[in-house]
Amino acid sequence: MRSYTPDMSADESDTLARTVEKCLAQLAAGDDSARERILEACDRRLRALAHRLLGGFARVRRWDDTDDVSQNAALRLYRALGDTVPRTARELMGLMALQVQRELLDLARRHGGPTSYAANHGTNVRLDGDEAVFLVDEVADPSTGPDPLRGRWEAFHAAVDGLPDDEREVFRLVWYLGLEQDDVARALDWSPRTVRRRWKDARDSIRRAVDVPG
Repeated sequence: MRSYTPDMSADESDTLARTVEKCLAQLAAGDDSARERILEACDRRLRALAHRLLGGFARVRRWDDTDDVSQNAALRLYRALGDTVPRTARELMGLMALQVQRELLDLARRHGGPTSYAANHGTNVRLDGDEAVFLVDEVADPSTGPDPLRGRWEAFHAAVDGLPDDEREVFRLVWYLGLEQDDVARALDWSPRTVRRRWKDARDSIRRAVDVPG
């Protein structure tokens, strides 16, 4: 089964899938050093994924770049591979997306709130007359309390995690990894109609969970 990745040619994707699945077999057989080989093989894919998802976190982008996110997510992935061994390259990509997602949410929490470094850094404030104006997009006046945007992001990712398995896999491949629906259909060996239906069902479920109009 071909493992599609949007930043690679079909041949490169096939080569990556074969390399990763060989390493996964070695890891399942007890070769713990295969975790490092998996990270080396997936470095380009992980960086592309971190760059893509970082675009949705304006506050994090001010303080952390793609390298920061991808390096920390790689450490998370390394630890996760010590607890569970994906069966296929596609499952590994899903696990990778999950680690990037968790890293970004943790960074968003770290940079949020009235006592955070981001909210109190000198470059985050300029004076407009007698009033302080906060420059970071989602960092409000410290007196305003919790950040509603961060809460919405957390609800969104929790809703993704709560989807049925088939819908969650389609959603992660399309939304997190950036694959076209036809490529997802080929990767999963499903009909395009099935992928479209599960993509729609997943989006509808997430909209209801985070109370976003359709």
